[in-house]
Amino acid sequence: MRTYLDCIPCFYRQALETARLAGANEIVIKKIIDELSKLIPDFPLEASPPEMGRTIYALLRKITGVKDSFKEIKENSNKFALNLYPELKRKINNSEDRLLTAVKLSIAGNVIDYGVKNSINVEEEINKIFNEDFKSDNDNNKTIFRYQEFKEILSKVKHIIYLADNAGEVVFDRLLIEELTEKLGKQVIYVVRDKPVINDALMEDAIFCGINKVAKVISSGSDAPGTILKHCSSEFIELYQNAELIISKGQGNYESLSEENKPIFFLFRAKCPVIAEDVGCKIGDMVLVGR
Repeated sequence: MRTYLDCIPCFYRQALETARLAGANEIVIKKIIDELSKLIPDFPLEASPPEMGRTIYALLRKITGVKDSFKEIKENSNKFALNLYPELKRKINNSEDRLLTAVKLSIAGNVIDYGVKNSINVEEEINKIFNEDFKSDNDNNKTIFRYQEFKEILSKVKHIIYLADNAGEVVFDRLLIEELTEKLGKQVIYVVRDKPVINDALMEDAIFCGINKVAKVISSGSDAPGTILKHCSSEFIELYQNAELIISKGQGNYESLSEENKPIFFLFRAKCPVIAEDVGCKIGDMVLVGR
C-alpha cells in the first residue's frame, strides 16, 4: 500500500508520543520533530508507510538513546492477554465452529495497537469478546471477511507462515495457531520483528506467551513496523518465497505486503481511515481478505 498525505500527520504524532514515552524533554522532542521535518520532503508517497516508520523509529532511538520505549507496555500487554487465555480457550472449546471463533479472536486481539491513534477502546473491545453474542459485525460481508475462501485454502496446504504484529496480541494468535496445528495438523512458522519498534512482538514476547510450544518462532530480520522484504533476512525471504500460505496479522503487515502477488491472507481490525478506505470497509471492521 502506498503512503497517503493523511499518513504524514500520523508520522509526526507517532514521533511525538514515542519521544514522550522515552522520557525525552521538550528540547530533545523539538530536535526530533525538526529532524523528521527534514526527512519528510524526500520520502516518496509510492513507498509504504512502514518504510517511513522504520526511519522514524531509528531516528527516535538515535536521539533519545532509548532502544525500546514500549518495553513496559509490551510486558503488561503480554500479561494482560495471558490472563484472558483460559477463558478465550473455553470460548473456542464451546463454539460450533472452532476455527471461525479462533479467527475472530485472533483478529479481535489486533486492537492491542499503540502505533495507531484510533477510537477503539482496548478494554471495551476485549470485554465484548466475552459477550455470548460476540461476532464480527461484517460476518456476512464476503468482500472483507472471506472465511469460506480462507477455509478452502487451508484445506489444501500443510505449511503456514504466520506474520506476527503486536505484543499481547500474540496470545490471541496462539489460540488460532493451536487450532491450525493441533486440530488441523498444519505446521506453522511464527515470524516476529528482529528489533524493537513500537509495541510489535519480538522473540521474547512470542516465547513469554507460549507460541514456541505450538509453532517454530523466527525473526524476519527487520526492524520496521511491517514486513518490508528488502530489509528482511535471507532465511525469512527463502521461507516467504516458497510459502504455501501466509497469514499476515495487523495493519503494518497489510501496508507493506498488500500489493504482493503471494498466497497471503490479511487478518486485522481496521483502525485507520486510510486503511479502511484502501480495503473498502469501515473503521472497527474485522478484515479477513486474501491476495
